[in-house]
Amino acid sequence: MDVKLRPAKPEDAEVCGQICYEAFGKISKQHNFPPDWPTVEITIEFLSGLLSHPGFYGVVAEVDGRVAGSNFLDERANVIGLGPITVDPGLQNAKIGRELMAHALERAWSQGRPSVRLVQAAFHSRSLSLYSKLGFEVREPLSCMQGKALEKKIAGHLVRPATERDLEACNNLCQSVHGYARSRELKDAIQTGTATVVEHDGSITGYATMIGFGGYAVGTTNTDLKALIGGAPEYPGPGFLLPTRNGDLFRWCLEEGLRVVQPMTYMSIGLYNEPQGAYLPSILL
Repeated sequence: MDVKLRPAKPEDAEVCGQICYEAFGKISKQHNFPPDWPTVEITIEFLSGLLSHPGFYGVVAEVDGRVAGSNFLDERANVIGLGPITVDPGLQNAKIGRELMAHALERAWSQGRPSVRLVQAAFHSRSLSLYSKLGFEVREPLSCMQGKALEKKIAGHLVRPATERDLEACNNLCQSVHGYARSRELKDAIQTGTATVVEHDGSITGYATMIGFGGYAVGTTNTDLKALIGGAPEYPGPGFLLPTRNGDLFRWCLEEGLRVVQPMTYMSIGLYNEPQGAYLPSILL
């Protein structure tokens, strides 16, 4: 099979969105889990956003001149987030996914990036095997949490919308937890109005770009994350990602009525710093 790779273009959103919707939907249905995207229109809209954003890179695989799959890189931080990667369900097991992954890693290393990270559905054994063969390491089991917004306040922890005046404090906090800052992502979230911060004793002790599938959060303690989760108006997409090993936060979410939608796995290749604080990863890392 002659597979050709090329940079993705905005006009690829419709066909790539269709493939993405069908591919994720098929594997989820096979394992009796809800799909990540409820409709093909929402999937196309999501990929359109990635393709129109200068901080993202997309690559398309073609077979006989027809789009057969795609992959994306979130290049807004020094550490790159990978995905979604999808292949036409009718062309599975033809090593298209491997070529898309190899291309993405080559691009990352050619730019001198220290690490690439991704989140995969834990029930999808084929993708877990592929990523492991390529050198990715399992870093953290995750639980995707969903439910009715808690509308809960934590005493002494004020949650408010983030502003650009908060960037330095938030970047310092992210640096202390993860070893690198994610300023461009935070700026995007501030501009779209989804970012929040939590203040305790007059200092910013946590922030979130969004409590949902596409957002991440960091905090000095679990109490900061509880405040951010409790203050979120909703949990967009399938839900938010929570490190399952964080037993205190996991139990609190369950006791507050949130439920586990699906298990997922946080993986990385290259440099990795064990987080020194509380955090919630995003699907784009």
